[in-house]
Amino acid sequence: MQLGMVGLGRMGANMTTRLLQGKHEVVVFDFNAQAVEHAAGEGAIGASSLAELAAKLASPKVVWIMVPAGKPTDDTIKALLEHLGPGDAIVDGGNSNFRESQARCKLAKAKGVDFIDAGTSGGVWGLKNGYCLMVGGDEAAVKKVEPIFLTLAPKDGYAYVGASGAGHFSKMVHNGIEYGMLAAYGEGFEILEKSEFGYDLHQLADLWLHASVVRSWLLELAELAFREDPGLKDVRGYVDDSGEGRWTVAEAINENVPAPVITMSLISRFVSRQDESFSAKVIAALRNQFGGHQIHLEPDAVKA
Repeated sequence: MQLGMVGLGRMGANMTTRLLQGKHEVVVFDFNAQAVEHAAGEGAIGASSLAELAAKLASPKVVWIMVPAGKPTDDTIKALLEHLGPGDAIVDGGNSNFRESQARCKLAKAKGVDFIDAGTSGGVWGLKNGYCLMVGGDEAAVKKVEPIFLTLAPKDGYAYVGASGAGHFSKMVHNGIEYGMLAAYGEGFEILEKSEFGYDLHQLADLWLHASVVRSWLLELAELAFREDPGLKDVRGYVDDSGEGRWTVAEAINENVPAPVITMSLISRFVSRQDESFSAKVIAALRNQFGGHQIHLEPDAVKA
């Protein structure tokens, strides 16, 4: 099947490779000309603009976009709609907010273009293992481009999950769950690392992969990380978030669903970015005020 791929970052480039391996014809565009050149070297057809990409696609045209959520996705879709028409389709495989996807679906539909939201999981391992795809949109439109999904996903790794927005909503919650799982592993290994027993964390991670109830792919990755850097001495404890955890917590509040684990795992990421917590300073000062508890002074204050 022929399709366009817009965005050749870590995910888009690997997806393009997997599609080419599956004998699809892929026309690619990225603002990074070297990324386009690399994909062309693998067998893709390069384009220097969205207009050129659309021109190189036969109708009905299918364009998969893998660009950052928010304004970059909005700008890409609006630009593409200038070059697409009735019967064509856009697939957003990025981590977009599901409500934005629903709005984009309406925008595309006004031009007769199908809009499909494909929640995509698999990370940099997707090229080898395949991508888990949660796909939302008009079911008939999804069926038309299904050969793409079947190539990208492993066996049983793709499903149509519902109307417009359903794909990105399920991916949002998937990532919210991931936040909680990551936090639990992080806390557990820190307790082990701080204990009196001098554990070999790589040994334990590897041990738990064998018949333990906490074994998982994330634990496999922990084993790999500890194998490469046993004390994680080269890793700074600063954890970003790309939005899905925040959106999951917001939807939990909207739906009156208690989600303390996911909520606290999100907040712990905020804490990881602080060199020092101002709220902790306030607590220390108040404890000193009401109970005379010791304050640990800043180094500069001690010198003064």
